[in-house]
Amino acid sequence: MKIGVHGKKFLKENIEFIRSVLKEFSEKSCELIFSESYFKALKKADLIEPNQKYYTSNDDLSGLDMMVTLGGDGTLLEAVAQTGSLSIPIWGINLGRMGFLATTSKELVKGTINEVFSGNYILDKRTLLNLQTKNDLFGKQNFALNDFTILKKDTSSMILVHAYINGEFLNSYWADGIIVATPTGSTGYSLSCGGPLILPGSQNFVLTPVSPHNLTARPMVVPDNSILSFKVEGRAKQYLASLDSRFKTIELNTELSVEKAPFNAHLVRLKDSSYFKTLRQKLSWGLDYRN
Repeated sequence: MKIGVHGKKFLKENIEFIRSVLKEFSEKSCELIFSESYFKALKKADLIEPNQKYYTSNDDLSGLDMMVTLGGDGTLLEAVAQTGSLSIPIWGINLGRMGFLATTSKELVKGTINEVFSGNYILDKRTLLNLQTKNDLFGKQNFALNDFTILKKDTSSMILVHAYINGEFLNSYWADGIIVATPTGSTGYSLSCGGPLILPGSQNFVLTPVSPHNLTARPMVVPDNSILSFKVEGRAKQYLASLDSRFKTIELNTELSVEKAPFNAHLVRLKDSSYFKTLRQKLSWGLDYRN
């Protein structure tokens, strides 16, 4: 079995845990290939075995059976960007705080490794967003699992975002920005800005303004076969656009178009977990002392 491993800089307190996980993989005769940055961090901590390699591009990942992330949700989102359209199953082991996407905790890893290697898991197919710009702003990584955002930059002044659905004018938002979230991303930034929760597989996107100046500007749920396009005005000459955690600076009047990506992310979910269980555990959803 060939496994990709990605992570970020880690705390000293996690070194022995990471060592034990990598040892488990080695004992199962797995071929491990690491992201370049993580490989260097592991090598510095003396966690790399002789002849182990790292990957530098998407081309090096063909033939992977699974991608394992050691970190939080941000680490998993980076792995989604790295694997792209290869449809590689991604298993997130949580070393971070929330762990909404990387749901397997450190305490449960040892018992679940055998489950995963036995194929005793479910693959959740998650919708991705695809961004189109004339100058290929994000290159080949022009997609996102959570959300696409437009945000003001280096100024306290709000921006004016003109939004269109399938070419028809929707609204002009006077706000700090706007979010287009997938069902997966509906539990993230969009939720903190007042957006609704959308169940995975519901075939919708949610359009959520960030701190709108007009109180009648509310989040809107739209079909995920819609093409959403935007044009920005403002006092500043530049603003920010993001796909998940990747940001770019954009000039005013740049036209941006967002639609459903032609491929999905494949997230590993253990059979004893569920979306609703995660909502209750991670977001304290429905928490009431009477329950």
